[in-house]
Amino acid sequence: MMFFMPAKVIYEPDCVVSHSKDLSALGSHALIVTGHNSSQRNGSLDDVITALEMHGVKYTIFNETEENPSVETVMKARDIGLSCGADFVIGVGGGSALDASKAVAVMMKNPESSWELMYDSTASPQHLPLAAVPTTCGTGSEATGVSVLTRHDLKTKMSMVHKVFPSLALCDGKYLLTAPKQLLANTAVDALSHMIESYIHASASYLSRMCADNGMKLWKSCKDFLAGDMPLDINTANDLLTASTLGGMAIAQTGTSIPHGLSYTLTYEGGIPHGAAVGAFQRGYLRNADRSDREHVLSVTGFADTDELGQFIADISPVNASQELLEKAADNLICNPKKLASCPYNVNADVIRDIIGGVICSG
Repeated sequence: MMFFMPAKVIYEPDCVVSHSKDLSALGSHALIVTGHNSSQRNGSLDDVITALEMHGVKYTIFNETEENPSVETVMKARDIGLSCGADFVIGVGGGSALDASKAVAVMMKNPESSWELMYDSTASPQHLPLAAVPTTCGTGSEATGVSVLTRHDLKTKMSMVHKVFPSLALCDGKYLLTAPKQLLANTAVDALSHMIESYIHASASYLSRMCADNGMKLWKSCKDFLAGDMPLDINTANDLLTASTLGGMAIAQTGTSIPHGLSYTLTYEGGIPHGAAVGAFQRGYLRNADRSDREHVLSVTGFADTDELGQFIADISPVNASQELLEKAADNLICNPKKLASCPYNVNADVIRDIIGGVICSG
């Protein structure tokens, strides 16, 4: 077995400000990579600015990160970071901002390189110091080395080939309290998907399954909130965020599998949010798994069978995908040998068709 997760992860109320010294020690000028509005609304951006100003650290804000960030956005942020003289990067936001910040840290450290460096498997580029402040409960990007970017040239999403772990992750559930319920549901489904796919994975180990198991137990405790109309309290917010980080730790060891490979077509061509897209395939993926693994996942997450799990996901994170789009996702996956090899059971065209047949569409 091997377990590698080098990020220093701190879970604590108001940890961004209380650990300002750790954050400011990363450099003298931060490029803050974030989205358009949410980090301002939830207070995370203000906390980061306060933490930096406490130690006289300069900062420049790049707030143009879109959902499913593109290679072009990364390069724009890189150019701004270079022009202002930033020497470290802070990602503030959901998975999009955190993933973008990792790629920006690589490209800023290699200013003479073109964007192709991010996908050059023969290179071993260094990157600037990086910190992460997650504000959603989905990707667990604060605990992974993965940066998933949109490739418009290929009309899909694709992970940067280089692994970039944050040096520091500051996690505070209070940033979830102002998030829209649908965003929380979609991202929570993404976190659950990470845990299921990591548990049922060709590279799964005792240590990766330890993370997935504990994450799924926490996720189960949040089901009433996800399915109901009750307001989000701080305890549930912390549990959702912790489950997401544990899911990130799990996939940092194994990677994701078939549902993620299928989801990219739904997101890029159908405009379906990533969490909803990947969650739609969990029912079919799980029902084709080894019986003992399937029963374990269902037991830990509190579902009677895969149909109940699939319906729960469809209810809280609905998907409306045409059969044509689902078939195209299947065709694209068949051309992805790396994703096929990640599955611990035999995957052929019939199995893939069965997995997409398990999608419960709304509307």
